Amino acid sequence: MNVIIGVDPHKATHTAVALDGNELELGEVQVRANTSQLKRLLAWAAPFEKRTWAVEGAGGCGYLLSQQLVAAGEDVVDVPATLAARVRVLGSGKSNKNDPNDARSIAVAALRAPRLARVRPSDHASVLRLLAKRNSQLSSSRTRTACRLHALLAELLPGGSASKLKANEAERLLATITPATPMQAARHAVALEHLDDLRRLDAQLAESRKRIVEAVAASGTSVTGIVGVGPIVAAMAIGYTGDVRRFATRHRYAAYTGTAPIEISSGPRVIHRLSRRGNRQLNHAMHLAALSQIRYPDTPGRVYFDRKIAEGKTSKEAFRALKRRVSDAVYHQLLTDAGR
Repeated sequence: MNVIIGVDPHKATHTAVALDGNELELGEVQVRANTSQLKRLLAWAAPFEKRTWAVEGAGGCGYLLSQQLVAAGEDVVDVPATLAARVRVLGSGKSNKNDPNDARSIAVAALRAPRLARVRPSDHASVLRLLAKRNSQLSSSRTRTACRLHALLAELLPGGSASKLKANEAERLLATITPATPMQAARHAVALEHLDDLRRLDAQLAESRKRIVEAVAASGTSVTGIVGVGPIVAAMAIGYTGDVRRFATRHRYAAYTGTAPIEISSGPRVIHRLSRRGNRQLNHAMHLAALSQIRYPDTPGRVYFDRKIAEGKTSKEAFRALKRRVSDAVYHQLLTDAGR
């Protein structure tokens, strides 16, 4: 008898509930999240010889525990938080929100869901995902800092600064300002602090890009052969896709990237709308690649975009169709890489 052990991971504790194939509860335990967490969980689960661990958010809060279980030779699956929540809400008698009920819902979801992702040891794709996430965070911080500096310059100078603010340009503008009041002096001082932050973030972004270029080159991927897919987009595509072979067709991959439209038909009306589902980081990667393609007149992407416009599509519709083409191309290249 295969036992499913649902695990609700938290920063301080992990709660596990074991179920048999008929959803009968066989045991429950809560362990503290510390250096002995793996030892205690394995000792508790020892009576269940055939077991599968279902960890909620194995790529997030449950990452360390799930990787420890995999390293110990255990069978582990990743249960999405939305799926476990749906099971808990629709379940009878166990809909109250607490850790044991959450763990039970995770186990039920793993027992009934047909195709949950198996947790694998961290590989090169995991490295690229981490680097891409770090680069995205740095880019967001740089944008926020530039916006704050923009606002201060607009309060110190008529017309402020150019829309795309560079550190050297901001330094030149600040050097022309002689504060006449205490308020202007305070604004000027804060603007100089933001300028220092901007330079620091620019240096960190340059170093981040260098690391990503080296990591993508080490992966030997062919995804960078697609027009518009540079090292940053390639790192996002590889990192957030993981094992591309878990997607049986390009259509399922497009659904995961959010580039496949969603049907909202009713009766005789057949309607499709923009998808907001899927992995938004992957969707952003496809967006960047498509945007790069239509900037140049001779790329296949620009030719395809212009053809859709000539067929009567709006620019938004044509761009969405191009994103789907990019998704298909990325899927094909990732499959080729996986085959190698």
